[in-house]
Amino acid sequence: MEFLPVNIRINTRNILIIEGGKVAVHKAAILSRFTSRVTVLAPQFHEKLRELPFQLVCKPYEQGDIAGYQLIYICTDNHALNKEIKQEAARAGIPASVCDAPHLCDFTSPAIFRQENLTISVATDGKK
Repeated sequence: MEFLPVNIRINTRNILIIEGGKVAVHKAAILSRFTSRVTVLAPQFHEKLRELPFQLVCKPYEQGDIAGYQLIYICTDNHALNKEIKQEAARAGIPASVCDAPHLCDFTSPAIFRQENLTISVATDGKK
């Protein structure tokens, strides 16, 4: 087991999702059940992202864009860029999840069932 299951208070943290495609929609939909303190940074946005209560910043990622965030989801389809962003996050001490690359992740997102104050999650340790 590589990942310790923990619960993190996210309603007081600034969260960044980098990219606006289908993977970002999936992560954003999960986060929207717990917080509205999410910024999505992308040159284009999937229409479903526009339905969520998040700030959308329409621009490509540039070094330094992670400043001020405490949790990052990296969802681009560019593996080299994902690794570059992850390295920048590591230098800044910001936990990051590189979607579809668990070997680069500081954390993974489990499957979640939530009903009122009960939350049940199931994780695969980043394996399919």
